[in-house]
Amino acid sequence: MEGTFVAVVGVISIVVIAAVSRRVGVAVPLALVVVGAGLGFLPGAPAIELEPEWVIAVVLPPLLYAAAVQMPAIDFRRDLRTIAGLAVLLVAVTALGTGYLFAWLLPGLGLAAAFALGAVVSPTDAVAATSIGRRLGLPSRLMTILEGEGLVNDASALVLLATATAAMSGTVHPGRVGLEFVWAVAAAVVIGAVTGAVTVRIRGRLNDAVLTTAMSFVVPFLAFLPAEEIGASGVLAVVVCGLVNGDQSPRFLRAADRLAETVNWRTVAFLLESGLFLVMGLQLHTLLDQCAAAGLSAAHGVAIGLAASLLAIVARVLFVVPLVSLVRRNAARAASVEEFLRRARDRVSEADLRRRAPRRTRHILRRLTRLEGDVAFMVAENFGWRGGAVLAWSGMRGAITVAAAQTLPEDTPYRPQLLLIAFVVALTTLLLQGLTLPAVIRILRVPGDDPEADRADYVALLGDLNARARGVLDDAARPDGTPYPPGIVERVRSDWVRTPPSEPPPADSPDPRELYRELSARYLQAQQTELLAIRATGAYNSRILTHAQRALDRALAQLQKTDGA
Repeated sequence: MEGTFVAVVGVISIVVIAAVSRRVGVAVPLALVVVGAGLGFLPGAPAIELEPEWVIAVVLPPLLYAAAVQMPAIDFRRDLRTIAGLAVLLVAVTALGTGYLFAWLLPGLGLAAAFALGAVVSPTDAVAATSIGRRLGLPSRLMTILEGEGLVNDASALVLLATATAAMSGTVHPGRVGLEFVWAVAAAVVIGAVTGAVTVRIRGRLNDAVLTTAMSFVVPFLAFLPAEEIGASGVLAVVVCGLVNGDQSPRFLRAADRLAETVNWRTVAFLLESGLFLVMGLQLHTLLDQCAAAGLSAAHGVAIGLAASLLAIVARVLFVVPLVSLVRRNAARAASVEEFLRRARDRVSEADLRRRAPRRTRHILRRLTRLEGDVAFMVAENFGWRGGAVLAWSGMRGAITVAAAQTLPEDTPYRPQLLLIAFVVALTTLLLQGLTLPAVIRILRVPGDDPEADRADYVALLGDLNARARGVLDDAARPDGTPYPPGIVERVRSDWVRTPPSEPPPADSPDPRELYRELSARYLQAQQTELLAIRATGAYNSRILTHAQRALDRALAQLQKTDGA
């Protein structure tokens, strides 16, 4: 009964804090941590201690899946090198740097334990940064990089943590560490991709929004558990599974199912994320008590945590400088080949090869169109030093850092102090960078997405969709060969192609409402098919494609029967 009461109060507190923080313009995670820390010092407040296995195995998979399924796979692919640099290389550099710092400042800790703590404090949490960025209109590419980094860096940090923890109890050969890392990544990618491809097809056969959403709640664990069982990264498997599901769901799931699932997953992710940040704040008092009980200096732990925070911030800034230079150099190279790719595509389109090998020609055209889209993206979505400064200042840590620290073995030297250090790093970066990031964005005047260019692209995309789908109306026959009444055809044309309606349907025709729904659905499905084909080429940016997909989902949801949904 007491647990139920705590859960109810917790949810109400989360909703109230979120509503108030949004009104005053403060990022919700920051407000939750501050309020939680304050509540933890109230008389009679219960001692809060996260169960790390519960957080990593139960809370983290659905959180990562909910974020990955909303990530445009095409944008993730285009910025994979940048994301990998931040999420893997920077995590390793930060873990090594802070690890040596901890070993120096805590005599007797040992390098293995020091590197384990370094791995704990190395991954960033993108929730606060992205919530601020969306509110202040950061460009979509920066948001994708931040979200992608947050998705992948937990996996790399947890792999490093597991390796360092194993080294604490024995000797670990560097060559074996490299092989285990490669295995953890490769096996996780395969398991995640297979799980995502299989589950999205299974859910597509259910044709029921409730059943589809219920099934989606176990999908992250279907990827996580097998990967962990064979020594791969369960977290990375979940991310890959979410990316595959998000990319393939328009092909296999009904629009009504996708809309219902999106709302439900946003609710689940909001409650899990907010709960973690609230509990993170509540833990401060407990961590201070643990240090006192172990006879360790809390002030010393706080000082080391502040030093580690400074080192992590400086390391990120120094790492981002050459990274942004590389992004800009790639954009310059892309601009130099734009015209070459356009001419190559035109030559292939006009070549006799089309008549001799049409399938090969279509494949070449798709590849060239995809390359054109990638090049146009690099040029149009390029960001300079201002965007790089925001990227460098968005290295906030979060609740996962605090939870991962508690996986350190019980016999680790200075363990209560290490937990406090991890908390201080998370809290310092979250509050320092999180509270100042809006000012940084405003002072630098980071340009957002170009609304005029987006509007023009959206009009062009709708023209492409209408051109492809109009054939459904030009030759409007039912599956059994019976033609649709002209009135129904014209009514659909009027509603979806914006042409004047014709005369009403004859009185002896089948139910006009059913015919209208049927033909409208076929027309919109033709648009959906073309949208998937266009998305595969990368001819338009993901913002436009997502906007068009949501418009189609809403339109289809009005027409599709959703019995039991």
